[in-house]
Amino acid sequence: MWILRISAMAATGFCSQAFARRSVLQFESLRSIHLRTNPSNFRIFPLAAPFTSSASGVCHSPTQAVKGETDIVLKGARDKDTVEDVKRVLEMANRASLRREVLHTDFLTPPVLKESMLALEKFSDIKVVSQGGYPEAERCRLSVGHPEVLTSDPDIVAALSISGNFGFEPYSHGDFLGAILGTGIVRDKLGDIIILEGEKGAHILVVPELVDFLASSLDKVRNVSVTCQKIPLLALEYQPPRTKSFKAVEASLRLDSVGSAGFKISRSKMANLISDGDVRVNWASVTKSNTTVRTGDIISVSGKGRLKIGEINSTRKGKFAVELIKFL
Repeated sequence: MWILRISAMAATGFCSQAFARRSVLQFESLRSIHLRTNPSNFRIFPLAAPFTSSASGVCHSPTQAVKGETDIVLKGARDKDTVEDVKRVLEMANRASLRREVLHTDFLTPPVLKESMLALEKFSDIKVVSQGGYPEAERCRLSVGHPEVLTSDPDIVAALSISGNFGFEPYSHGDFLGAILGTGIVRDKLGDIIILEGEKGAHILVVPELVDFLASSLDKVRNVSVTCQKIPLLALEYQPPRTKSFKAVEASLRLDSVGSAGFKISRSKMANLISDGDVRVNWASVTKSNTTVRTGDIISVSGKGRLKIGEINSTRKGKFAVELIKFL
Protein backbone atom coordinates (compact mmCIF):
# COMPACT_ATOMS: atom_id res chain seq x y z
CA MET A 1 0.00 0.00 0.00
CA TRP A 2 1.39 3.39 -0.82
CA ILE A 3 0.23 6.98 -0.91
CA LEU A 4 1.11 9.81 -3.24
CA ARG A 5 0.46 13.46 -2.65
CA ILE A 6 0.41 15.13 -5.98
CA SER A 7 -0.30 18.49 -7.46
CA ALA A 8 -3.38 19.53 -9.88
CA MET A 9 -5.22 22.42 -11.39
CA ALA A 10 -8.07 24.38 -9.78
CA ALA A 11 -11.00 25.72 -11.69
CA THR A 12 -13.90 27.96 -10.75
CA GLY A 13 -17.06 29.16 -12.40
CA PHE A 14 -20.61 28.15 -12.90
CA CYS A 15 -22.43 25.90 -15.34
CA SER A 16 -25.87 26.50 -16.75
CA GLN A 17 -28.92 24.71 -15.43
CA ALA A 18 -29.14 22.85 -18.73
CA PHE A 19 -25.75 21.24 -18.12
CA ALA A 20 -26.77 20.42 -14.57
CA ARG A 21 -29.98 18.72 -15.72
CA ARG A 22 -28.03 16.79 -18.38
CA SER A 23 -25.53 15.55 -15.78
CA VAL A 24 -28.33 14.30 -13.53
CA LEU A 25 -29.91 12.37 -16.42
CA GLN A 26 -26.53 10.84 -17.33
CA PHE A 27 -25.97 9.85 -13.71
CA GLU A 28 -29.37 8.20 -13.42
CA SER A 29 -28.80 6.24 -16.62
CA LEU A 30 -25.46 4.98 -15.36
CA ARG A 31 -27.01 3.80 -12.11
CA SER A 32 -29.28 1.45 -14.03
CA ILE A 33 -26.37 -0.52 -15.49
CA HIS A 34 -26.50 -4.20 -14.45
CA LEU A 35 -23.70 -6.21 -12.94
CA ARG A 36 -22.57 -7.51 -16.36
CA THR A 37 -21.27 -4.54 -18.29
CA ASN A 38 -18.24 -3.25 -20.15
CA PRO A 39 -15.15 -3.91 -17.99
CA SER A 40 -13.83 -0.48 -18.82
CA ASN A 41 -16.70 1.18 -16.94
CA PHE A 42 -15.76 2.33 -13.46
CA ARG A 43 -19.16 1.83 -11.81
CA ILE A 44 -18.36 1.35 -8.16
CA PHE A 45 -17.81 4.94 -7.14
CA PRO A 46 -20.28 7.82 -6.86
CA LEU A 47 -20.22 9.68 -10.16
CA ALA A 48 -19.93 13.43 -10.29
CA ALA A 49 -21.25 15.61 -13.12
CA PRO A 50 -19.30 14.80 -16.31
CA PHE A 51 -17.79 18.24 -16.74
CA THR A 52 -15.40 20.73 -15.20
CA SER A 53 -15.98 24.44 -15.02
CA SER A 54 -13.72 27.28 -16.07
CA ALA A 55 -13.22 30.80 -14.78
CA SER A 56 -15.03 32.11 -17.85
CA GLY A 57 -18.20 30.32 -16.78
CA VAL A 58 -18.07 27.87 -19.70
CA CYS A 59 -18.30 24.17 -18.93
CA HIS A 60 -15.74 21.81 -20.45
CA SER A 61 -15.54 18.04 -20.44
CA PRO A 62 -12.84 16.49 -18.21
CA THR A 63 -11.17 15.15 -21.37
CA GLN A 64 -10.80 18.71 -22.66
CA ALA A 65 -9.66 19.98 -19.29
CA VAL A 66 -6.79 17.50 -18.95
CA LYS A 67 -6.16 16.64 -22.61
CA GLY A 68 -2.76 18.37 -22.82
CA GLU A 69 -1.34 16.67 -19.74
CA THR A 70 -2.86 13.30 -20.68
CA ASP A 71 -1.49 13.26 -24.22
CA ILE A 72 2.01 14.14 -23.01
CA VAL A 73 2.14 11.59 -20.19
CA LEU A 74 0.57 8.76 -22.18
CA LYS A 75 2.65 9.32 -25.29
CA GLY A 76 4.79 6.28 -24.50
CA ALA A 77 1.92 3.95 -23.62
CA ARG A 78 1.85 1.00 -26.03
CA ASP A 79 -1.71 -0.23 -25.69
CA LYS A 80 -4.70 1.87 -26.84
CA ASP A 81 -7.06 0.22 -24.34
CA THR A 82 -4.65 1.17 -21.54
CA VAL A 83 -4.65 4.78 -22.71
CA GLU A 84 -8.44 4.95 -22.70
CA ASP A 85 -8.67 3.39 -19.25
CA VAL A 86 -6.11 5.84 -17.87
CA LYS A 87 -8.02 8.77 -19.34
CA ARG A 88 -11.09 7.64 -17.42
CA VAL A 89 -9.07 7.50 -14.21
CA LEU A 90 -7.83 11.06 -14.84
CA GLU A 91 -11.36 12.30 -15.46
CA MET A 92 -12.43 10.71 -12.19
CA ALA A 93 -9.52 12.32 -10.34
CA ASN A 94 -10.44 15.68 -11.82
CA ARG A 95 -14.01 15.33 -10.55
CA ALA A 96 -12.83 14.24 -7.13
CA SER A 97 -10.59 17.30 -6.82
CA LEU A 98 -13.14 19.85 -8.01
CA ARG A 99 -16.05 18.46 -5.98
CA ARG A 100 -13.96 17.44 -2.94
CA GLU A 101 -15.14 13.85 -3.07
CA VAL A 102 -13.38 10.52 -2.64
CA LEU A 103 -13.86 8.25 -5.65
CA HIS A 104 -12.66 4.69 -6.25
CA THR A 105 -11.79 2.67 -9.34
CA ASP A 106 -12.36 -1.03 -9.80
CA PHE A 107 -9.27 -3.26 -9.73
CA LEU A 108 -6.85 -2.00 -12.36
CA THR A 109 -4.46 -4.08 -14.41
CA PRO A 110 -0.74 -3.44 -13.78
CA PRO A 111 -0.26 -1.36 -16.98
CA VAL A 112 -3.27 0.86 -16.25
CA LEU A 113 -2.21 1.23 -12.63
CA LYS A 114 1.33 2.19 -13.61
CA GLU A 115 0.33 4.69 -16.30
CA SER A 116 -2.39 6.17 -14.09
CA MET A 117 0.07 6.92 -11.31
CA LEU A 118 2.48 8.51 -13.78
CA ALA A 119 -0.29 10.62 -15.27
CA LEU A 120 -1.64 11.72 -11.90
CA GLU A 121 1.71 13.30 -11.08
CA LYS A 122 0.60 16.12 -13.39
CA PHE A 123 -2.26 17.05 -11.06
CA SER A 124 -2.33 19.12 -7.89
CA ASP A 125 -4.58 19.01 -4.83
CA ILE A 126 -5.02 15.25 -5.25
CA LYS A 127 -4.18 12.49 -2.81
CA VAL A 128 -4.02 8.94 -4.20
CA VAL A 129 -4.18 5.65 -2.30
CA SER A 130 -3.41 2.36 -4.06
CA GLN A 131 -4.70 -0.84 -2.44
CA GLY A 132 -4.48 -4.42 -3.58
CA GLY A 133 -4.83 -6.23 -0.24
CA TYR A 134 -1.14 -7.07 0.26
CA PRO A 135 2.21 -5.43 -0.57
CA GLU A 136 3.03 -7.41 -3.74
CA ALA A 137 -0.46 -7.21 -5.25
CA GLU A 138 -0.49 -6.79 -9.03
CA ARG A 139 -4.13 -5.74 -9.43
CA CYS A 140 -4.99 -2.74 -7.27
CA ARG A 141 -7.75 -0.20 -6.75
CA LEU A 142 -7.11 3.54 -6.64
CA SER A 143 -8.85 5.98 -4.33
CA VAL A 144 -8.52 9.64 -5.28
CA GLY A 145 -9.69 12.78 -3.53
CA HIS A 146 -8.75 16.16 -2.17
CA PRO A 147 -6.20 15.82 0.68
CA GLU A 148 -8.61 17.45 3.10
CA VAL A 149 -11.22 14.80 2.34
CA LEU A 150 -9.13 11.66 1.79
CA THR A 151 -7.64 11.59 5.29
CA SER A 152 -7.49 7.82 5.83
CA ASP A 153 -7.19 4.65 3.76
CA PRO A 154 -10.68 3.64 2.54
CA ASP A 155 -11.92 0.11 3.19
CA ILE A 156 -12.21 -0.92 -0.47
CA VAL A 157 -10.57 -4.37 -0.65
CA ALA A 158 -11.83 -7.58 0.95
CA ALA A 159 -10.38 -11.10 1.10
CA LEU A 160 -12.05 -14.48 0.73
CA SER A 161 -10.76 -17.99 1.35
CA ILE A 162 -11.82 -20.75 -1.07
CA SER A 163 -11.25 -24.23 0.32
CA GLY A 164 -12.15 -27.78 -0.70
CA ASN A 165 -10.85 -31.32 -1.03
CA PHE A 166 -8.32 -30.78 -3.83
CA GLY A 167 -6.19 -33.82 -2.93
CA PHE A 168 -7.21 -35.73 -6.07
CA GLU A 169 -8.04 -32.80 -8.35
CA PRO A 170 -5.13 -30.64 -9.50
CA TYR A 171 -6.03 -26.99 -9.92
CA SER A 172 -4.60 -23.81 -11.35
CA HIS A 173 -5.06 -20.06 -11.23
CA GLY A 174 -7.27 -20.31 -14.32
CA ASP A 175 -9.58 -22.82 -12.63
CA PHE A 176 -10.36 -20.41 -9.80
CA LEU A 177 -10.68 -17.45 -12.15
CA GLY A 178 -13.10 -19.33 -14.38
CA ALA A 179 -15.23 -20.48 -11.44
CA ILE A 180 -15.45 -16.97 -10.00
CA LEU A 181 -16.35 -15.34 -13.32
CA GLY A 182 -18.87 -18.14 -13.83
CA THR A 183 -20.94 -16.70 -10.98
CA GLY A 184 -21.66 -13.65 -13.15
CA ILE A 185 -19.30 -11.00 -11.83
CA VAL A 186 -16.94 -9.08 -14.12
CA ARG A 187 -13.14 -9.31 -13.96
CA ASP A 188 -12.73 -5.71 -12.78
CA LYS A 189 -14.37 -6.59 -9.46
CA LEU A 190 -11.72 -9.21 -8.75
CA GLY A 191 -8.16 -8.56 -7.61
CA ASP A 192 -5.33 -11.07 -7.29
CA ILE A 193 -5.87 -14.80 -6.85
CA ILE A 194 -3.32 -16.33 -4.47
CA ILE A 195 -2.89 -20.07 -4.98
CA LEU A 196 -2.12 -21.77 -1.65
CA GLU A 197 0.50 -24.44 -1.18
CA GLY A 198 -0.40 -27.94 -0.04
CA GLU A 199 -3.61 -28.21 -2.10
CA LYS A 200 -5.40 -25.88 0.34
CA GLY A 201 -7.26 -23.87 -2.28
CA ALA A 202 -6.86 -20.14 -2.81
CA HIS A 203 -7.26 -16.70 -1.30
CA ILE A 204 -8.86 -14.04 -3.48
CA LEU A 205 -9.25 -10.26 -3.30
CA VAL A 206 -12.57 -8.68 -4.27
CA VAL A 207 -14.57 -5.49 -3.86
CA PRO A 208 -16.31 -5.59 -0.44
CA GLU A 209 -19.82 -5.37 -1.87
CA LEU A 210 -19.43 -8.79 -3.54
CA VAL A 211 -18.30 -10.74 -0.46
CA ASP A 212 -21.75 -12.05 0.47
CA PHE A 213 -22.63 -12.78 -3.16
CA LEU A 214 -19.53 -14.91 -3.75
CA ALA A 215 -19.85 -16.65 -0.37
CA SER A 216 -23.31 -17.86 -1.34
CA SER A 217 -22.81 -18.37 -5.09
CA LEU A 218 -19.36 -19.97 -5.48
CA ASP A 219 -19.79 -23.67 -4.69
CA LYS A 220 -17.49 -25.46 -7.14
CA VAL A 221 -14.02 -25.17 -8.66
CA ARG A 222 -13.63 -27.70 -11.45
CA ASN A 223 -15.39 -30.77 -9.98
CA VAL A 224 -14.57 -29.99 -6.36
CA SER A 225 -17.18 -28.64 -3.98
CA VAL A 226 -15.83 -25.59 -2.15
CA THR A 227 -16.68 -23.28 0.71
CA CYS A 228 -16.05 -19.57 0.40
CA GLN A 229 -15.75 -17.31 3.44
CA LYS A 230 -14.44 -13.86 4.29
CA ILE A 231 -11.07 -13.57 6.05
CA PRO A 232 -9.08 -10.58 7.36
CA LEU A 233 -6.49 -9.14 5.00
CA LEU A 234 -3.84 -9.97 7.59
CA ALA A 235 -4.73 -13.66 7.20
CA LEU A 236 -3.73 -13.74 3.53
CA GLU A 237 -1.15 -16.43 2.79
CA TYR A 238 1.24 -15.11 0.19
CA GLN A 239 4.91 -15.56 -0.50
CA PRO A 240 7.08 -12.80 -1.98
CA PRO A 241 8.14 -13.87 -5.49
CA ARG A 242 11.51 -15.60 -5.78
CA THR A 243 13.78 -14.00 -8.35
CA LYS A 244 17.21 -14.41 -9.87
CA SER A 245 19.07 -11.35 -11.15
CA PHE A 246 21.78 -11.29 -13.81
CA LYS A 247 23.14 -8.90 -16.42
CA ALA A 248 23.47 -9.01 -20.19
CA VAL A 249 25.21 -6.68 -22.63
CA GLU A 250 23.16 -6.10 -25.78
CA ALA A 251 23.70 -4.03 -28.91
CA SER A 252 20.12 -2.73 -28.72
CA LEU A 253 17.08 -2.69 -26.46
CA ARG A 254 14.91 -4.56 -28.93
CA LEU A 255 12.44 -6.99 -27.39
CA ASP A 256 13.78 -9.98 -29.32
CA SER A 257 17.35 -9.20 -28.30
CA VAL A 258 16.76 -8.60 -24.59
CA GLY A 259 14.17 -11.36 -24.38
CA SER A 260 16.47 -13.98 -25.87
CA ALA A 261 19.11 -13.12 -23.27
CA GLY A 262 16.61 -13.18 -20.41
CA PHE A 263 14.94 -16.47 -21.31
CA LYS A 264 18.13 -18.16 -22.57
CA ILE A 265 16.79 -18.91 -26.04
CA SER A 266 17.98 -17.97 -29.51
CA ARG A 267 17.02 -14.59 -30.91
CA SER A 268 15.25 -16.22 -33.86
CA LYS A 269 13.14 -18.37 -31.55
CA MET A 270 12.27 -15.31 -29.47
CA ALA A 271 11.26 -13.47 -32.64
CA ASN A 272 8.99 -16.38 -33.61
CA LEU A 273 7.33 -16.36 -30.19
CA ILE A 274 6.71 -12.64 -30.53
CA SER A 275 5.19 -12.91 -34.01
CA ASP A 276 3.01 -15.83 -32.85
CA GLY A 277 1.49 -13.65 -30.10
CA ASP A 278 3.08 -15.59 -27.23
CA VAL A 279 4.88 -12.59 -25.73
CA ARG A 280 3.44 -9.82 -23.58
CA VAL A 281 5.05 -6.63 -22.31
CA ASN A 282 3.41 -5.21 -19.20
CA TRP A 283 0.52 -7.66 -19.69
CA ALA A 284 -0.24 -6.33 -23.20
CA SER A 285 0.36 -8.52 -26.26
CA VAL A 286 3.26 -7.36 -28.45
CA THR A 287 3.88 -8.76 -31.93
CA LYS A 288 6.77 -6.60 -33.15
CA SER A 289 10.30 -7.81 -32.45
CA ASN A 290 11.75 -4.32 -32.69
CA THR A 291 9.69 -3.04 -29.74
CA THR A 292 11.99 -1.13 -27.38
CA VAL A 293 12.01 -2.26 -23.75
CA ARG A 294 12.51 0.06 -20.80
CA THR A 295 13.43 -0.16 -17.12
CA GLY A 296 10.51 -1.59 -15.16
CA ASP A 297 8.97 -3.48 -18.09
CA ILE A 298 7.64 -6.96 -17.40
CA ILE A 299 8.13 -9.44 -20.26
CA SER A 300 5.98 -12.58 -20.19
CA VAL A 301 6.44 -15.55 -22.52
CA SER A 302 3.88 -18.35 -22.64
CA GLY A 303 5.33 -21.44 -21.03
CA LYS A 304 8.57 -19.74 -20.03
CA GLY A 305 7.62 -17.39 -17.21
CA ARG A 306 8.23 -13.71 -16.58
CA LEU A 307 11.16 -11.34 -16.70
CA LYS A 308 11.55 -7.82 -15.35
CA ILE A 309 13.88 -5.24 -16.86
CA GLY A 310 16.02 -3.63 -14.18
CA GLU A 311 18.62 -0.91 -14.48
CA ILE A 312 19.92 -0.07 -17.97
CA ASN A 313 23.34 1.55 -18.50
CA SER A 314 25.27 2.48 -21.62
CA THR A 315 28.72 0.98 -22.09
CA ARG A 316 31.80 2.70 -23.48
CA LYS A 317 31.37 0.81 -26.73
CA GLY A 318 27.83 2.12 -27.24
CA LYS A 319 26.05 -1.01 -26.09
CA PHE A 320 23.58 -1.51 -23.24
CA ALA A 321 24.24 -3.28 -19.95
CA VAL A 322 20.81 -4.54 -18.92
CA GLU A 323 19.85 -5.95 -15.51
CA LEU A 324 17.48 -8.88 -15.99
CA ILE A 325 15.34 -10.12 -13.10
CA LYS A 326 13.87 -13.59 -13.73
CA PHE A 327 10.88 -14.75 -11.70
CA LEU A 328 11.45 -18.33 -10.52
